[in-house]
Amino acid sequence: MLDLVANASSSLSRFTRTATVAAFAAMVALPAAAQGPQSVADIAEPLFDSVVNISTSQEVTGRRSAPVPQIPEGSPFQEFFDEFFNNQQQQDDRPRRVQSLGSGFVISEDGLIVTNNHVIEDADEIVVNFNDDTSLTAEVLGHDPKTDLALLKVEPETPLKALEFGPADDLRIGDWVMAIGNPFGLSGTLSVGVVSAQDRDINSGPYDDFIQTDAAINRGNSGGPLFNMQGQVVGVNTAIISPSGGSIGIGFAIPSEIAMNVIDQLREYGETRRGWLGVRIQTVTDDIADSLEMDEPHGALVAGVTEDGPAEAAGIEAGDVIVSFDGKRVPSMRDLPRMVADTEIGKEVDVVLLRKGEEVTIPVELGRLEEAEVAEAGETTGSGEDEAEAEESETREVLGMTLSEITPELRDEYDLDESVEGVVVVGLDPSGPAAEKRVTEGDVIVEVAQETVATPADVAEKVESLTEDGRKTALLLLSNGTGELRFVAVRLEE
Repeated sequence: MLDLVANASSSLSRFTRTATVAAFAAMVALPAAAQGPQSVADIAEPLFDSVVNISTSQEVTGRRSAPVPQIPEGSPFQEFFDEFFNNQQQQDDRPRRVQSLGSGFVISEDGLIVTNNHVIEDADEIVVNFNDDTSLTAEVLGHDPKTDLALLKVEPETPLKALEFGPADDLRIGDWVMAIGNPFGLSGTLSVGVVSAQDRDINSGPYDDFIQTDAAINRGNSGGPLFNMQGQVVGVNTAIISPSGGSIGIGFAIPSEIAMNVIDQLREYGETRRGWLGVRIQTVTDDIADSLEMDEPHGALVAGVTEDGPAEAAGIEAGDVIVSFDGKRVPSMRDLPRMVADTEIGKEVDVVLLRKGEEVTIPVELGRLEEAEVAEAGETTGSGEDEAEAEESETREVLGMTLSEITPELRDEYDLDESVEGVVVVGLDPSGPAAEKRVTEGDVIVEVAQETVATPADVAEKVESLTEDGRKTALLLLSNGTGELRFVAVRLEE
């Protein structure tokens, strides 16, 4: 019996060890995709000749930023100091050439090269350096500051090897990617990483939609290509986040779909030609969605309509929420500008709106976006010193705001344009619900719950009605002194 037990124990022990070894082997034999590429040498080797170093130079005049030291009046060293710092000033003011380096890549055999706009911006001379140590002077065919892209042209003696664009939309978080460029002037440098995130908005422009990667990207990589594992360009390396100036694993690339659209326009026209709707929009927040009785926040809230623009001609109004454009759902405010910009100028598109709880479809013929920068009007706030004059008219306390009709005195005090009409905020409780939403003195309430108001009583009546209906927020349309509009959803007091 004892021998039987011992043998059984020995068999069980051998079985346990065998099962453990098998389980370990199964863990080690992970799928190839999970292990990542053992080597990217075969993929990368034919790509280096198509990635270039871009050297730019420009003439600048330096100015001394440090003040001249002051010495005691009558000092015997006064003449020496004056002579030394006058000479220094002349040297500082002398024009000098400044050079910078970036990356780029070839997209056609006849010499078209893509890079970042910031790499070549304001350059007097642009030289493209190839992997075989040849150099060619380049001219700028076109550039687009809004997407930070530029298209260059060189005149090669023999056909160049062009790279192929691939679909960035097919990338998934965790997919392997490669970056080739010239970090810190070190030409032909390869780094490998994964797609860390997609659709990143880093507030660098109106069409932000970056690929985020942990592949090492440093100064000098700007304008270089980001490749997938088929050797196709899926992005243009553009920016990094780094407190030190070096890679910390957070780099950003312009997706190929955006880049190709811009590059095609630069090649054909020398400039970009984008669709224009003519609306000023803002985010549909949770509070605003609740005030508009939307199931979830989505779309783009129209805060203002450009005079004589396509939207005004079609009948789009402030307070409308654009939920669909040209047959495509608008997930959020930041998606709409890209959708409009990528649409053909002059095309008639269907714009689906939510207007006072009802879905409305309006056809709009798109115009062309004006590329000139428009100076933003600064907001003005009242000083609060002349509230005694304001109190001569009727005032009401509503949602932590002291409200008044607009009088000539208040129009002067808050510098309100003659076109601005509504109810002006002349006082504010810092701990009230309106202050929470950054309503300020001098703001003018134009609408409450998408209904026009003209007196403080109108505002109070509408807020009371919303409270009785069980609503949690009141949607206010506010104007600043110049007539610029914005929506805020203010919490109703219990």
